Amino acid sequence: MNEKILVVDDEESIVEFLETNLVKDNFSVVKAYTGESGIDKVQKEAPELILLDVMLPDTDGFEVCRRIREFTNVPIIMLTARDEDMDKIIGLEVGADDYVVKPFNPKELIARIKAILRRVNPVGGSSREQRIRVMNLSLDIFRRKAWIDDKLVEFAPKEYDLLLVLASNPDRVFSREELLKEVWGYEFVDNRSVDVHIKYIREKLGKPMSECIQTVWGKGYKFVDISKSKK
Repeated sequence: MNEKILVVDDEESIVEFLETNLVKDNFSVVKAYTGESGIDKVQKEAPELILLDVMLPDTDGFEVCRRIREFTNVPIIMLTARDEDMDKIIGLEVGADDYVVKPFNPKELIARIKAILRRVNPVGGSSREQRIRVMNLSLDIFRRKAWIDDKLVEFAPKEYDLLLVLASNPDRVFSREELLKEVWGYEFVDNRSVDVHIKYIREKLGKPMSECIQTVWGKGYKFVDISKSKK
């Protein structure tokens, strides 16, 4: 394993606690105690995942997340002492992949880290060139990239995973709970996370592609090739 995890938190005791538990699971750890140093470490160290505290001495974690998203889609898990819905929504809106409230169970946190890394770096697959094509959308499964026509569209890791699950199963209705299991890999996440990610996927796809992701009221979401349905 030995994936590199960047921990950005100004509380040294929390950083040491996280480092101890991560190292036990064979992760390597890079540490930063301010938002600015965290951004610098992302650029210099290229971690596989970031644990980012919301409350930092120089700038809040939401702004740090927003700035990181300007140059990389590395997975980010926000850490916070406040269990408030608005904080979770803001975190997802600025590009975070997950949100964990302190105090947390280290085993649960590591389970979430591993689930995200499995989604971002899948092992196996029959073809390095396997693609899904729907209308003018093309998804490269191995390289985890998406194009509309010839233009690359940047999706956050969870956004890409969610789009891939839906596009890989056309016309199938997924409940929010099923999408949480498929994409997040566990059930203890607010299912509104799915709605937030769907919103941003639609915005990035633009029309008419965004119309392929359809809301099935009272049930969930499905992906439909609207070019076929209009014939």
